[in-house]
Amino acid sequence: MPLPRPTRLSQWNVDVDHVLGPMVPASVLPHLPSALGHFLGHRDPAGPVHRKLGNVAMVFWAAIGVFSSLATIGVVAQHIPAFQSRQVPTIIGSLGAAAVLDFYAIESPLAQPRNAVLGQLVSSVIGVGIAKLFALSAHFEAVRWLGAALACAVATAAMGLTGTVHPPAGATALLAVLSDDFFHLGWFLLAPVMLGCALMLAVALVVNNIQRRFPVYWWSPEETGGFWRRGREKGESDGSGGSSNEGDSRRDLDGAGAGAGASAASRPGDLESSVTEKKPNGRRVIISRDLVQVPDDMDLTREEMLFLEVISQQL
Repeated sequence: MPLPRPTRLSQWNVDVDHVLGPMVPASVLPHLPSALGHFLGHRDPAGPVHRKLGNVAMVFWAAIGVFSSLATIGVVAQHIPAFQSRQVPTIIGSLGAAAVLDFYAIESPLAQPRNAVLGQLVSSVIGVGIAKLFALSAHFEAVRWLGAALACAVATAAMGLTGTVHPPAGATALLAVLSDDFFHLGWFLLAPVMLGCALMLAVALVVNNIQRRFPVYWWSPEETGGFWRRGREKGESDGSGGSSNEGDSRRDLDGAGAGAGASAASRPGDLESSVTEKKPNGRRVIISRDLVQVPDDMDLTREEMLFLEVISQQL
């Protein structure tokens, strides 16, 4: 006899975006100057459609990006006195793996800014914390390898539950315990890691937006800002709720809308909007250029949502 659903541990699902997504403000990129928005990953839905690059061009730009980002990190690190006095490594090894993701696999969810930055932050905190915990033991050197394995495992679990999975960050957590170059830094390790992430992201925004698009999203492929939008809509409806004339006008418009159905159906954009408004929870998926709509009760993973977003961009 199957167990009741709440007791099936294998089916438990923790989705922080269910809580955080509505609280994250909606994107402001459409309201920025077009040149600035372009290098932040925004594309005008009415703009020209760019063909997908061949792998030769992708490899070229990836090589340029990897070299430029790591060289920038190295130059900046060598000119920071606090780094030199603490003998911070010029380039943290895990950033090399991150560069491959950030400049070649730029459409992967693992390479988006949320994962690339927050994943490293979460893993660094966990790695340093476990290193300090194991250092309390008199047999630290004998069990150091165990602490490194535990740090990588806990960091992976934390990234998975927070939606910030970034494979190179697992190496950061491991090295925070295993490497003497990192271990002696303690909590100061967060400074070079975060600086490296910021510089790499800055270079990626320039290089990856010359012939491609990066990032695909900043926080999530799903819609954000629902909490604030509902608040504004509620305020507007409360302010206009007492007007009976407006209610009459709205009923007149609704009646007129039924007669205008044929003309609306001739415009694809209007047709999509009409379908969505009438049946917002209908069992259908709508994909058009720069628009993906799914039913509210349809549970999709981040990778599945990104797949739909990529299809949308290629229309």
